[in-house]
Amino acid sequence: MALPELISIEQFVSPPERTGASISPDGTRIAYLAPWRNRSNVWIQNIDSDDEPRCVTADDTRTVQRYSWTDDPRYLVYQQDDGGDENWHVFRIDLDDPSADAVNLTPYPGAMVMGFEKVNARPGKFTLQLNARTPSEFDLHELDIVTGELTMLVQNPGNVSGWLYAGDGRLFARSVTDRGELVLSRLDNETGELHTIRTFGGEGYPIDIYPFELTPDASGVWIGSNDGTDRTRIVRIDLETGEQSEVDDHPTLDVDTRHAAFPTWPPALIRARGTTQLLGVRYLGHKQVIQTVDDQFADVLTNLEELSDGTVAGLSSDCEGRRWVVTFTHDRDPGVTWLYDHSTGSAEMLFRRSTDIDPDDMAPMLPVTITARDGLELPSYLTLPIGIEPTGLPLVLVVHGGPWTRDAWGFDPTVQVLANRGYAVLQVNFRGSAGFGKAHMRAAIGEFAGKMHDDLIDAVDWAVDRGYADAGRVAIFGGSYGGYATLVGVTFTPDTFAAAVEYVGISDLTNFMQSLPEHAKPSLVNNWYSYVGDPNDPDQAADALARSPITHVDKIRTPLMVVQGANDVRVVKAESDNMVDALRARGVDVDYIVFEDEGHIFANPENLITMFKAADAFLAEHLGGRSG
Repeated sequence: MALPELISIEQFVSPPERTGASISPDGTRIAYLAPWRNRSNVWIQNIDSDDEPRCVTADDTRTVQRYSWTDDPRYLVYQQDDGGDENWHVFRIDLDDPSADAVNLTPYPGAMVMGFEKVNARPGKFTLQLNARTPSEFDLHELDIVTGELTMLVQNPGNVSGWLYAGDGRLFARSVTDRGELVLSRLDNETGELHTIRTFGGEGYPIDIYPFELTPDASGVWIGSNDGTDRTRIVRIDLETGEQSEVDDHPTLDVDTRHAAFPTWPPALIRARGTTQLLGVRYLGHKQVIQTVDDQFADVLTNLEELSDGTVAGLSSDCEGRRWVVTFTHDRDPGVTWLYDHSTGSAEMLFRRSTDIDPDDMAPMLPVTITARDGLELPSYLTLPIGIEPTGLPLVLVVHGGPWTRDAWGFDPTVQVLANRGYAVLQVNFRGSAGFGKAHMRAAIGEFAGKMHDDLIDAVDWAVDRGYADAGRVAIFGGSYGGYATLVGVTFTPDTFAAAVEYVGISDLTNFMQSLPEHAKPSLVNNWYSYVGDPNDPDQAADALARSPITHVDKIRTPLMVVQGANDVRVVKAESDNMVDALRARGVDVDYIVFEDEGHIFANPENLITMFKAADAFLAEHLGGRSG
């Protein structure tokens, strides 16, 4: 037995040949992301002709990650920031005028767009929340896509975290109280006062309530609620009475909330293109499950799911619900995209993410459940390299970010690179991970560098005890919170790990919380302050510092690689600088890579290639795996 041929880093992390497809409202064209000058840009392809696809954006500086159709299929919009600074701007593309440049519809330096949404009752209009007036407050604007006119609908009184606009003048606000309560209010247009409709306890919603969307008639909102239950289900809140009624519930699974943290993931609510009626709800266990609430969509979904043994990811249809474009999540065959016609039942595979990836050479991602030392069950994933006996392998523990996100089944380039090199890969949904019930998440309160880390160590012991892993060749690898967990690993349990790779990781919890953007700080009461402590309280700040790796630098003896984006506004560069400087002051050699044109999420392919090649060589040196 032998490992398959070594696959290059470039094949895994270069821009996909095609990805992110969606169909136009009139069903005549498909948009997707594909490379142009080594950056993913938006391309357009006609469905009913043999015309060659054409690139309609021209960003050679940074990969385009988010785009959407407007009501008028003549226009596309996309969002872009500058070097990863997360100051998102909205750009318009005129598809009928190939010579026209993209138009920046929000040309305010240093400002950030959030909540860019179509207004159901006002075709051609979008709402967006913009902090151009003051960085800490987002005002609600209406944008006319054709003219570019931007009209302020309401100025933030200072305590509103989000707005909803019914399109008929009615405005609704979401806010967080000092105690962490989440409040839904109605704006009185005459007085400017906010009148409470319903209040939610914030303890069950560390990263806000998701989803939170107006019903088609704007008489209510559909939300993801775990009030009175351990699981998150979909309920409707009446905007006049505040009354709550159940819409959809799964007997064992939570609503899939990944879109809340990563906007490029499909949203939890599947809605009709033309009417915006609710069609289905995504839930997530070891794999995604879609429950339908519309009979016609149930028929569509049945036919779509026969096209792949993966799960439905990206999904769009024309306004009539006749033509559908669907992309599938799969652990070994990523991004397979189909065109399906419900009127004829015909289906055509459009493309795969990459023709360089042979599914037979990819390693299956196996769901496993690990029991922590205190009895808590940890839903996890084990990926074993193919072609060799799964015994005594070098192991890489890959830790997800958040921590209020989760690992899920699907293709992960990091995991597949490692498996191709001969490593077993273990991903653990430790306590605090979202999507496994409120109790599993809240078990992390006060447990940073405590039981949250014990869960990771218990998972390593599980893999060693079952013979998969060699205890002397275990590495830890993670970004963001996963970077913090990596640094905790090499400071609190230095004997466990033979190597460590962390990127954009937190080294000082107090500095991290204090250096976040001002507009993000009001929401900290239900997550970082609740789970770690308020840095403005001396006792809580002292406890947070004691749980910070920067306080325990003298314990590090594990070979360490650190990677940072210079423009990161979430985990600022000082978090990495201070850790690296402290190690070098002790005479400890540490590999340190800084990308000047990246932020918290690395996007440019040459940087991803540089990072993964460096990690590849680093892990091979210290764990003995293959290197490209």
